[in-house]
Amino acid sequence: MTSPTSPEPLVLPDAESAGSAEAWVRQRYEQALARAEELAEELRTNPPRDALATLRIWDDVTLALHGTSGMASLLANVHPVEAVRTEAEAAESGVQRLTTALAQDAGLYAVFAGLDMTGLDPLAERFHNKILLDFRRAGVDRDDATRARLQEINERLLELDQEFSRIARDDVRTVRVSPDRLGGLPADFIASHPVDDDGLVTITTDYPDSLPVFDYAEDAELRTDLRRVYLNRGYPASDPVLHEMLDLRHEYATTLGYPDWASFDAEVKMIASGEAIPVFVEKIAEAAREPGERDLAVLLERYRRDVPDAERVALADASYYRNLVFAERFDLDTQLVRTYFDFAKVRAGLLEVTGRLFGVRYDEVDAPVWHEEVTSYDVVRLFDGARLGRIHLDLHPREGKYKHAAQFDLAPGVAGKSVAEGVLVCNFSRHLMEHDHVVTLFHEFGHLVHHVLGGQGEWTRFSGVATEWDFVEAPSQMLEEWAWDPAVLASFATNEAGEPIPGELVAKMRAAEEFGKGYLTQTQTMYAAVSYWFHQERPADLTARMVELMDRYGPFPYLEGTHFYASFGHLGGYSSAYYTYQWSLVIAKDLFSAFDPENLFDTDVAGRYRDTVLAPGGSKDAADLVEDFLGRPFTFAAYADWLAR
Repeated sequence: MTSPTSPEPLVLPDAESAGSAEAWVRQRYEQALARAEELAEELRTNPPRDALATLRIWDDVTLALHGTSGMASLLANVHPVEAVRTEAEAAESGVQRLTTALAQDAGLYAVFAGLDMTGLDPLAERFHNKILLDFRRAGVDRDDATRARLQEINERLLELDQEFSRIARDDVRTVRVSPDRLGGLPADFIASHPVDDDGLVTITTDYPDSLPVFDYAEDAELRTDLRRVYLNRGYPASDPVLHEMLDLRHEYATTLGYPDWASFDAEVKMIASGEAIPVFVEKIAEAAREPGERDLAVLLERYRRDVPDAERVALADASYYRNLVFAERFDLDTQLVRTYFDFAKVRAGLLEVTGRLFGVRYDEVDAPVWHEEVTSYDVVRLFDGARLGRIHLDLHPREGKYKHAAQFDLAPGVAGKSVAEGVLVCNFSRHLMEHDHVVTLFHEFGHLVHHVLGGQGEWTRFSGVATEWDFVEAPSQMLEEWAWDPAVLASFATNEAGEPIPGELVAKMRAAEEFGKGYLTQTQTMYAAVSYWFHQERPADLTARMVELMDRYGPFPYLEGTHFYASFGHLGGYSSAYYTYQWSLVIAKDLFSAFDPENLFDTDVAGRYRDTVLAPGGSKDAADLVEDFLGRPFTFAAYADWLAR
């Protein structure tokens, strides 16, 4: 465990120590659980008379469990050795079991329910209220048999979530084609895909392979073949996992007296009510309808030049024809754009830009890590040199690794107890990047800096990204704006000759990006609808219900024989709440309205944003954090204006 007076970052086993890494995970897990159980027993049998001291002990329990769970979840998703991933999954399950058991402990609940909070500060009172809510949502007031069933459901749900993630992570599919079918693809892509002994080229469903094919391949059959296998990752293995997951979530919620899972899940989010989710989804769908139809008409007009009888643009062709519209309507060569985004320069630029914005610097450190491509940095505050935390960047694909882009907690930041550590896990090219991927990198880094800047408080419960889950995307979505600013991009985006990306090219990129936002929002609405209605209805035929929702909300027709939900990872972590991406975007657009587009590094605005929105972590409700920054409650207006123009 970390020292209570001078905490240091975790010392992980290095990439070469597979056996010791497995043992390290087990040892750390066992130590953390022993510590948590010891402290819980102290509270049961000899609780302090002082309420604040009681809360401090519970915070130490929370720290032991939270830190171990974060570490285990990370290594289960990124460690290159399967045995270590398996050990980490077992550790994550063990933490979940103890967390639920403690939350169902009537003796512990009695201790907290009986606390006299007179005279304590509002933050301690907030922590106390959250503790009591956690006990209630775990079923502490139910009979023994009911609590046992809830514990059983919790354990099984974690197993299913891990299995669902594992299926999608490990199911990398391929197509093999002759090299003459690679027309239109970038030269660096072709160079990195040599012809094998059979005279064929293998293309995988991993992002650095699949996205260039979707965007640039002139061969329509290749685009369709790869899209089909891409959308079938995880199928059919995921189907029984999802059915059981959906049924158990419903049982858990209804056992506690909620009408359905969405109502249980929404109780602790900004939206507050499960019934409000489809209302919000419909609101976004209506806002996106007109701009979506407008841009789809343009896309279809271009598509019909090649497919004259088409009534709709095929899903497998949408990205390719969007790029053609970029070229023909906006004079934008997306392959030229790529030449300005060398990965190493982008990574360096990201650190410089965010360091300047938030008043920090990143000192590279030689820390033990799980893979040789991971880079680590201490985050240091500029004005006093204080170390705020440590970050690790794991940004390239490999076998057995998480396939999407996400920030993982490694350790929560708590003043005097634990150094905030976070990990960025992505799957980018090692060479030239699509600008979309640059935007994604800025987005995910927003979570990372939120975790560190918000990890300086006194309570584990409110450390880092500990706000309502339908707010957490907003700071990251707002940070994407810096990946579009011409001056910001010119500071790190240079071509092979060292020339910065021209402002007029960025202007074309921005104009082109505005095209399609309506129908892309419709796609997001469709995902939100799948997320909600799968949980609400628990359909016997997931594919049939998916097709219905695609037809109602999606901009493109269903590609026959595909099952995208089978690798739709958000059905695990986000469950019924994928709506949060658009809910957060509403807030992000409003937050950005406070910045001067001509001076994105204004220290007064950036500092106030850092200190009022990011640094407090979860110490206030998200709506209050936003109001503290804007000086008013957030509104839908900025989002609606953005979508309509």
